[in-house]
Amino acid sequence: MRFTSEQRLDDGVLEREFTLGEIPGTLWTPGSAGSSGAAPAPLILMAHNNGLPKAEPRLVARARYTAARGYAVASIDAAGCGDRPRSAADEQARADLRRAMQAGEPVDEIFESLVGPLVEKAVPEWRTTLDALLELPEVGGPVGYSGGWTALGIRLAAVEPRIAAAGFFAGGYVPRAQREEARQVTIPLLFLLQWDDEGNPRQRALDLFDAFGSKEKTLHANLGGHTGTPWFELEDGCRFLDRHLK
Repeated sequence: MRFTSEQRLDDGVLEREFTLGEIPGTLWTPGSAGSSGAAPAPLILMAHNNGLPKAEPRLVARARYTAARGYAVASIDAAGCGDRPRSAADEQARADLRRAMQAGEPVDEIFESLVGPLVEKAVPEWRTTLDALLELPEVGGPVGYSGGWTALGIRLAAVEPRIAAAGFFAGGYVPRAQREEARQVTIPLLFLLQWDDEGNPRQRALDLFDAFGSKEKTLHANLGGHTGTPWFELEDGCRFLDRHLK
């Protein structure tokens, strides 16, 4: 892992850009991290939704807030996301999706062909990044996941034993494979649902919540569309992480 830039933000959080092979990422750490006598900060993996960059403003705002609460927070541009090259198949699937949505046609199978391969390519890169992050002296366990890319989070929670708790946003499409894998997820969960999310049918989200195998899972539902999650849910999300990671 090679750090390529760093800046100390107004809230004391240290923001550093890094590269790990071909993987670009950002690490935010609290002001106390790395100081003499300070314990390593618990780590939160914060993934953006399918294809969006790690610099997406809402993700950066959540990352900075969470880091200021005492966590190390990391995000990467996995294969096919952000500015990284996209395959011809990905580009065709995105074009097909736009056309189908404009025409009011069914989009499930197109989503399946787009999101499924993205998850398959992203998971190994996230696990490689996790290995490197946990070697840093200022970063420690336990590890949590927080992000709008629910499909990725499900796969990571199912295969990565170092993840101890997860917060999912119900927005976005979850492929059939991850809906089945949800039954294997047994860690504590916080699941956020926007009641009027135009891109994520409510019943589908409720069915996914029901499918999780976790004995401790909490559903927060708020009125509003896909991007209307109230800011107070970020504070509640940090309290959830505090209960399980500190």
